[in-house]
Amino acid sequence: MQIDWGRTINDIFADKLTCPRCGGFDYQLFAGYTRLPEAADYAPRCRDCADKSSCDARKLVVICERCAQELRLRARPVDEEGMMVMLLSDCRRELEDSLDYLTDGWLEDLDVPPEEMEGRLEEYDPEVFAEEDAWRRRLEEEYLQFHRWFREHVKRIPDPGWRSEYVDEIVSLGYTTLLGD
Repeated sequence: MQIDWGRTINDIFADKLTCPRCGGFDYQLFAGYTRLPEAADYAPRCRDCADKSSCDARKLVVICERCAQELRLRARPVDEEGMMVMLLSDCRRELEDSLDYLTDGWLEDLDVPPEEMEGRLEEYDPEVFAEEDAWRRRLEEEYLQFHRWFREHVKRIPDPGWRSEYVDEIVSLGYTTLLGD
């Protein structure tokens, strides 16, 4: 008799989640927000961040209960689906922030004079626009990854109308989006 060890191990750990801080296995992890720079290593959405050591941005951290207590993280228990709901919601929040910035946030940030307020960001400062557009594209790609997870696992997508509202708003501003048309 031959044992398929890869499959056996996958079956054993199929429903378990791994704490990114201590490496422990559990059926649920704890998720919460923090601004601690050292927590960026345990924030799923901060994997690709360049400079984690001085990041004081608010980040969603998902770790085991013991690690949450050690970091004094105000967290709530989540299973895999709960974690994905939080990640999707966090990504949506950032996409909405990007939309707000493209709508009129840049006017204040760049101290645009009132007589030039009718212009668009890409006309006023193409470099800033390129940076914001690249950031929004990355967020949209991330959103699609989360969305695919829900589809692949036959789970209900929370607030399914959000996507069409976002697309309507971004398209009405004259921009393209990876989320549809």
